[in-house]
Amino acid sequence: MLWPFDPPAAPSPGSPPLAPGRAAALPSALKVALAMVVLDQLLAFSTWWPTPGVVLDARLAPEFVWLWVLVLALVAWRGALSARLTTALTIGYLALILGRYLDVTVPSMFGRPLNLFWDIPQLPRALWVWAQGQPLALVAALLAGAVLGLWALQRLVRACLGVLARHAAPYALRTRWTWGVTAVCVALVVANHAGVQATWPMVSKPVVPTYWRQAQVLTAAFFSPAQTVVLPPSTAMDAARARPKGQSLAALKGRDVYVIMLESYGAVVYDDARAKTPMARKREAFATDLAAGGHQVVSAFVRSPTFAGASDLAHLSLLSGIDLQDPMRHDVLLTTQRPTLITLFREQGWRTVGLYPALSWAWPESRFYGYDALVDGPMLDWRGPKLGYWHLPDAYSLAKFEALNPRDAQTPPRFVFFPTITTHLPFSPVPPHQGNLARLLGPTPFETPDVERALAAKPNWLNMFPDYLAMVDYLYTWLGAHFKRGDAREAIYVLVGDHQPAANVTGEGASWDVPVHIVSRDASLLAKFEAQGFAPGLEPPRRALGGLHDLTAMLLAAFAGEAP
Repeated sequence: MLWPFDPPAAPSPGSPPLAPGRAAALPSALKVALAMVVLDQLLAFSTWWPTPGVVLDARLAPEFVWLWVLVLALVAWRGALSARLTTALTIGYLALILGRYLDVTVPSMFGRPLNLFWDIPQLPRALWVWAQGQPLALVAALLAGAVLGLWALQRLVRACLGVLARHAAPYALRTRWTWGVTAVCVALVVANHAGVQATWPMVSKPVVPTYWRQAQVLTAAFFSPAQTVVLPPSTAMDAARARPKGQSLAALKGRDVYVIMLESYGAVVYDDARAKTPMARKREAFATDLAAGGHQVVSAFVRSPTFAGASDLAHLSLLSGIDLQDPMRHDVLLTTQRPTLITLFREQGWRTVGLYPALSWAWPESRFYGYDALVDGPMLDWRGPKLGYWHLPDAYSLAKFEALNPRDAQTPPRFVFFPTITTHLPFSPVPPHQGNLARLLGPTPFETPDVERALAAKPNWLNMFPDYLAMVDYLYTWLGAHFKRGDAREAIYVLVGDHQPAANVTGEGASWDVPVHIVSRDASLLAKFEAQGFAPGLEPPRRALGGLHDLTAMLLAAFAGEAP
């Protein structure tokens, strides 16, 4: 980008060769170019998904640009960088490199962004558990390699900084064209920070905002006044817990409650003209299955706090009754002891269970949720074919959970929170439907031709709408089969979409609304929801009743038997 030598004039015929100083300029220029590329790539790399490895990314790292500007200013002011100043810059840059590494690898490995409040205490524990099963020599070698690698990295950064200070900056300060290049780079970084999408292919995600966000979360975690700024002082959950024991869930009469968050089940299945006819037919079949099992249903729309992803925001909005459209609220909430539906049901005598088939890694945040039992994917022991990235279909997950945890008159009522996963992007392959429950739970749940047909269907990244409709078709089918079979004992079901699918399915400017269906055999309980704006059947009034956090208050009002 910037060359630390004055470009020599072209030699005339018969002139003597270039002076040695001029001949040495080209190696110096290459040294500067290499130093700049290294420093940039140390903050611009991307993850090698889904591994802890990284790959180079030919974009401009914002913090490298600001480092270059800082070096220019310091050299212009002091003439050179002192050893102490070089050490300080090296340490700061190493911290940025570590932040970049965690920022890009944590989401690919753990399915969520970095959260130092949970990850810092978890990391030593996870490393210790891993080390217990490894040979001592291997652990020692990896530890030594990590120390050596960190030492080598700081030496590399320090050397590159020295090249910038001794060669690049002095030349740039006396050469006009380098100021133009620097100005263009600064303009790109500023435009990127301002949200100009055209800069995304050229400028990588900055690291400093990640540290700033974590500082805000940690501050709110340890200082109550900071929490009150981010979170509401009280919610409908607090009012429900303040009632005399037995009143807040009186209308449930001790029945089981299943809250099923339906992945990517959004208003598009009602709104899009291409979906209206086929999905209306599927809902008619679903309604028939519900009636065959003795169930009734009422439906409405609510607004999700997220769109196309970040399902945790939707999950915890419903559980807490707090609007989490701002992800900062979500992260701060996890550091508190605020009550949720899990808290309320556990206090009232229900056994609370989290059924998370997508979970196959350590989840430290589960301590906030406080389930009596947490069931993850490996515990469900799926032995069928690997259908897509998540492997096990939702129909199996719920059926296997029921088989592992049978209900009878002696077991306490249960509150189950079940985020589904099969209908996740890219909406392919669609699992075959298996109506035989015993076969579904066995080692060969599907016929071989059905599996081959499903696996032969590859995701259509350019037109996902047909695959999305096929996946929602599967959703209605397996849910209908579940309700048609009936329950071992009566239960209330809350079926709610977590968010709309991606914009390549919904189109631009789509609403954030999601359907919610309340399924029960108790007509008087469903009437409480109708009084709040729900409509009988599976075709809800199109106007959303509020946010997903407002649905929490509606549930609590109905469960307490209150008039709206």
